[in-house]
Amino acid sequence: MGIKAALPKYELYFYTLVLSLAGLWAASWIFEASSANVNRKAFKESVKPGWHYFGRKMDVADFEWVMWFTKFRNHIVFALSGHVIFAKICSMAAPQVGLTILVQYCSYLYMVYGMLAVLATMGLTFTMLILSHCVLLYSVSLSKQKWLCFAAGLGSLATFKLEPFSSWQSGFVTGSFALQDVLFYGGSGFTIMRCMSFALENYEKKDGNYSFLELLKYNFYLPFFFFGPIMTFDRFHAQVNTPDLTRKEREMWNIRIQAVLHLAAIVVVDVLFHFLYILTIPSDMKLVRQLSDWSLAGLAYSNLVYDWVKAAVMFGVINTVSRLDHLDPPQPPKCITMLYVFAETHFDRGINDWLCKYVYDYLGGNHNNIVKELLATVCTFAVTTLWLGPCHVVYIWSFCNCFGLNFELWVAKFFELEPFASMEAKMSEAMSRRIRGMFNAANFWTIILYNVLALNSLDFANLVFKRLIITG
Repeated sequence: MGIKAALPKYELYFYTLVLSLAGLWAASWIFEASSANVNRKAFKESVKPGWHYFGRKMDVADFEWVMWFTKFRNHIVFALSGHVIFAKICSMAAPQVGLTILVQYCSYLYMVYGMLAVLATMGLTFTMLILSHCVLLYSVSLSKQKWLCFAAGLGSLATFKLEPFSSWQSGFVTGSFALQDVLFYGGSGFTIMRCMSFALENYEKKDGNYSFLELLKYNFYLPFFFFGPIMTFDRFHAQVNTPDLTRKEREMWNIRIQAVLHLAAIVVVDVLFHFLYILTIPSDMKLVRQLSDWSLAGLAYSNLVYDWVKAAVMFGVINTVSRLDHLDPPQPPKCITMLYVFAETHFDRGINDWLCKYVYDYLGGNHNNIVKELLATVCTFAVTTLWLGPCHVVYIWSFCNCFGLNFELWVAKFFELEPFASMEAKMSEAMSRRIRGMFNAANFWTIILYNVLALNSLDFANLVFKRLIITG
């Protein structure tokens, strides 16, 4: 219990270290080979000049990470720094204007700042487009019809994820800003999910309706606007309207520690990108086929741990800012090393909370009925597929995870039958754990394989599967 209790506080540092060790262990042969094959096509495309003073090139295969810490860095640092300074000024004004008045109007000031930041970054057309979707879904929410809220929300989401509607809307946003496309789809997708949460919570409200300004406050809170995480409207509304702004004991200390850990993780990942090209190598199938089974497993596994570190850093930086505003945002994703059941395989806990609240738990109940669970998982991953953007890799990933969730329930139900239930009752607790551990080990590798598919190419995932399960 002592280790388990202490782990969450240092999990970012711990798993960053795991990433480093896993990459070093798996790559001892790979990267010696890559040094000799630096002129290969994959390396020319994905390895660019980096630390000139060390003579090292940098792995730039992950567009999202490179975007965050090169092109988008100045914009996000400027916008978030302005938000923090603005919030600090508001808190300093509390003794003069009164705490009650500050709580009442601070969220509106955040809304205005967020709208101005979006307007300055993306332009008037994008802001008006987002507002038009907000008006549409707010109008639908007044009907107090859950099915209509879902239909309108998913329809709006489809206009940003499916052609030709996606290109038609993105065509309104023109300019010279290099990251307009990325911010367009990020801000648009998260806006629709927030508007759906607002509409569904408005359906649950018994007396009257939430105001349109409440929706704007919720949607244009800048730290969450472009890249999430999504906090469901009921949680956000309760937290921004709480009159208690006192800090818990050592809360500011924990916020500072988290900020330092995120900075350390960024430095470690940057070092890895200059010495261990774990993202570029999977794209070179000729080189990958030469790896031993252990090296291939380590390469696939280090990709997964890196993806968690990336998500933990990106969400962690934003969450740190929101905690300064007295919010309690969704936690960073659970590391792949801690996953062994499909019910917990989520990298974005905000989206996971949203799906569980409005789809999975709503349709699945206590998740003990096979038919209800099948309906709940199919509907959940149908929404997930639309959210991620329909394509063949997303279809395969969604199907595999949907099957995994249901298969876990089928196996549990099967072993509740006789004579298995009686046999387990006669076993010692340790033996029962060992047997369950065997099934969970199989689940663990299945989760890894499905997520390798999501992160890398279908060819690489297929090779990993064959080498580890069939021939290795």
